Amino acid sequence: MKRTLLLALSLVVCANNAGAMDRKTLTIASEGASPPWNAITPQGELAGFDIDVGRDLCRRMKFECTFVPQDWDGIIPALTVGKFDAIMSGMAITEKRKKSIAFSKPYAGGFNQVVIRKDLNLPPTDTLAELDLTTIDPEKQAKIEELRAALNGRTLGVLRSSNSEAVLNELFGKVATIRSYDSQDNMHLDLVAERIDGGLADYFTWKAFLDSTDGGIATLYGPRLSGGLWGPGVGVGLRQDDGELVAAFDSAIEAATSDGTLKRLSEQWFKIDVSPQTSN
Repeated sequence: MKRTLLLALSLVVCANNAGAMDRKTLTIASEGASPPWNAITPQGELAGFDIDVGRDLCRRMKFECTFVPQDWDGIIPALTVGKFDAIMSGMAITEKRKKSIAFSKPYAGGFNQVVIRKDLNLPPTDTLAELDLTTIDPEKQAKIEELRAALNGRTLGVLRSSNSEAVLNELFGKVATIRSYDSQDNMHLDLVAERIDGGLADYFTWKAFLDSTDGGIATLYGPRLSGGLWGPGVGVGLRQDDGELVAAFDSAIEAATSDGTLKRLSEQWFKIDVSPQTSN
């Protein structure tokens, strides 16, 4: 009886594995609101670094891929219930997210930065300096205290449910008012309308705003922030029981790294190289 049951379970496992190996199509979700990582064109199509990298990885894995927009707030729950197969949306690999989903190897690095309104005339800072929050020594703590003093009493915006929200609360929650937004665009609107003094977000998302006409009222402030809650980089989000797909993405990312494709796409979209060779 036990041998019959074990045989039946083995057949089920083999059938499931065969189904995964036979997969020919994938649906990949992206927020579409964080250029140049991802955005929605006037024609209503997803475009950006995440999308171009996704297309290249799909070609290497021999999958036909469809890209669909998904609000950031619900993107992980939607993946886990099977609404789509993968997330490529500038999503940082973090220990907290790894409790819910699996990740591929990083396909990009990057950093985050505070932006502040120019009319506040805060003390100048070195905006090209780098501050890795993975470990905090006395020198780093002193730089954080300088920022806290400068931002004391200010109102700062951040994307809701993002790692930046957790970092902002941790670093400045006791000295500043934190206001969370459902989209980067709505945070920009409140910054321009002077309803907030500044905010914290991905540098490349800020760059697109600061280069716009409306963005002329604001400027980068303080060092480039990375590590800590932001993790080792940006990866493909996948379901935890999709081990074969994780391995397939890992192999494709390694190949795209080795032949320079990720470097080329990074320089095309960000004007600097944030491919895994330089970010890890």
